[in-house]
Parts: sequence; C-alpha cells; structure tokens
Amino acid sequence: MIKTPEPGSIRQLLEQATRLLHSDSARLDAEVLLASVLDKPRSHLHAWPEQVPPPAARAQFDELLQRRVAGEPVAYLTGVREFWSLSLAVTPDTLIPRPETETLVALALEKVPASSTARIADLGTGSGAIALAIAHERPRCQVIATDLSATAVAVASRNARQLGIDNVEFLAGNWCQPLPDMPFDMIVSNPPYIRQDDPHLEQGDVRFEPRRALAAGPEGMDDLRAIANCALDHLRSGGWLLLEHGYDQGNNATRLLAAAGFRAVSDHADDAGLSRVVAGRK
Repeated sequence: MIKTPEPGSIRQLLEQATRLLHSDSARLDAEVLLASVLDKPRSHLHAWPEQVPPPAARAQFDELLQRRVAGEPVAYLTGVREFWSLSLAVTPDTLIPRPETETLVALALEKVPASSTARIADLGTGSGAIALAIAHERPRCQVIATDLSATAVAVASRNARQLGIDNVEFLAGNWCQPLPDMPFDMIVSNPPYIRQDDPHLEQGDVRFEPRRALAAGPEGMDDLRAIANCALDHLRSGGWLLLEHGYDQGNNATRLLAAAGFRAVSDHADDAGLSRVVAGRK
C-alpha cells in the first residue's frame, strides 16, 4: 500500500506522487487525482499549495495512487473524461474517449451545416462521446447512437441527461441492427480496429479497457468492414459514412469503402498528422 509521509501539504503530496508514478504524465496524473479527491479544479492546487488535505481525502488519494501505479487509467479512477469540452462519465464498460477521435467529430461538423436537421447515427457509441459532441454542436439534428453493450448504453444515456442534451437517443444492439427503418444523412463510428494479436493490448492503460471495444480480427478490419457494408442499407443517396481507423490503416480503409461502393472516398489526418478518419459518400 502506497503511503505518503505526514503531514502533507498539497505541494508535498503532488511532489511525492509524481516521484511514485514514474511516467511522462506523472505530474498531470497526480494533479487530476488529487483534484478529484478534493472535488476542486486543478487550479485550486496551484492557488493553495500549502493547504493540508483532511485525513480522509489523503487516504483516498493514497488508494488512487496505488491503483494508478498498477496501471489503472486515470479516467476510470476519477470516473470522468473530457471530450470536445464535454465532461463525460466513463466506466470500465466503455472505451476512454481519446483526443484523436475529435478529428472524426470535426469532419462530421464540416459536412453538416449549423442549421441542419439531418439524421445522424453513431455506431458503437460507448460513453456517447461522439454522438453527444455532434448533438451538442448541431441541436436541430436528430442523433441515434447504438452499442452492443447495454451497460454502455446506460452510461451514455446518463451522460446525455447530465449534459442536458435531448436530441440524441441511445439504442442497444450491434452496429446498424437497432437503427430504425429510415434513411440517415450520415453514419459515424469509432469501431474496434486493433489487430487481435497486437502486443499493445497487453500494455499500459489499454489493458483495463473492454477488449471488445478495441480488437477486431487478425487485421483489425473486421468491424470496419461490417459497418461499411451495413451502412449502405441505412444511408440516403448522397449520405456520408465516416470511420475512425488505425494510423496505419488509411490505405486499407480507403480501399474498403471504395470496394463497398462508396464514392468521393478520402482519408483525413489527426492533429498529430497521422492517418485517422476515412470518409465516403453513398
């Protein structure tokens, strides 16, 4: 059990925790965990570094540190992750939203005017990150999001209620299966796309995330292929399909959409310059 020595001001606790965590994000992780325990913004830690947290908060911080040292993701420890400036609840039943996925949201918003009343589907929604970001930015659109995990659907629905976003509906089911029988103007998804034997699945934070939300067959393309095929039956003519993929899958994803019958197929890089999102039009 990790124990930091008494008495422990905020400054001292953060310095000790940073040394214990041994990672590139050690200081940030320590600040996020302590701020969560104290129910304060991180700015409070910088404004009041000599403040001594109460014993109960200190004990909770020590427990979270131990779990973080063991590799558990910070987002699961705090139960919260920010995505597209939205504060989302996350649990071990949902994938942790990542900054690169905002590339998918930005591309979707480019193709949907602010005044649009488009019907948009998000497949494999997890915490609801993509669906809620789009619904928040395009309040006149109707967004329907699906996930095979009923528990994930419950988490996403709770996020929508807490954020006061009411133009999105969450349905349990596999990919397109639960979608209503009506044409959609756009379908988006961040599906599993990691090869099932990829060693990274056994490393770092990813070890704690649901495997079904990460791995997709021997080439990582199984779910991308399934969505490309089912989306054709649910998109209107001229409707868009946008799919996030792995940094090394741009060529394969582009060929996949073209072979499925999509036109105007293009691939788009994330902020790091890595191939990240493929788009195609029915």
